[in-house]
Amino acid sequence: MMTPLFPPLFDGRATAGADPFAAACTEAAAGCDAGLVLYDIGPDTLRAAIVFAPEVPLRQAMIMQPICGIGFQNALGAVAPPEVSLHLEWQGGLRLNGARCGALRSAAASRDPDALPSWLVVALDLHMRSDTEETGLTPDETTLAAEGCGDLDPGDLLGAWLRHTLVWINRWEAEGVRPVHDTWTGLAHGLGDMLSLSAYSGTFRGIDEDFGLLLQQDGDAQIIPLTDILEETS
Repeated sequence: MMTPLFPPLFDGRATAGADPFAAACTEAAAGCDAGLVLYDIGPDTLRAAIVFAPEVPLRQAMIMQPICGIGFQNALGAVAPPEVSLHLEWQGGLRLNGARCGALRSAAASRDPDALPSWLVVALDLHMRSDTEETGLTPDETTLAAEGCGDLDPGDLLGAWLRHTLVWINRWEAEGVRPVHDTWTGLAHGLGDMLSLSAYSGTFRGIDEDFGLLLQQDGDAQIIPLTDILEETS
């Protein structure tokens, strides 16, 4: 396994088996610097979490999760076989050739959409391989190895994810939401399909400028803010 190479502004630290998402939330709450990346590369998984220090209210800062999704799609697309296709679920799931191969997760210092949070963490949980690659038993779940990406080095993939994510952060800062919105929409999984979340269901019609989910049911439309996917922190 290659040692991950981190781009400028990122400080990478291994967690030696501990959950990077929980560890990053703890570090962020304690006042660590933005750009901290905690990661754990196991036999079958790649887990990593990035600490951000938003300068905009949480409603706008949540764009970091879609940006991280685009960054991962770009990173994988640069090294994966051409027949491999990755799409992004609104709530964070990663779909490789239609099946789930992992997810993005987020937490923040505040859940108030209009508040300026002192920190925001976005984490990647990725299934690299499994003991058995018999995907017929779980057709909606897959791994990178099962889809022809078994030769990819997880450390190299982690570094590539951060580099591509940084490119998109810079583009968002320079050009605004529109390029992120358009690119993410082109990668969205299930657009036009029925979508059921914990408290909502309807046809997935798109996203608003803050990446709120537009659901339509029986002629009525509702927007679910992206802040609703934030996970609780202890």
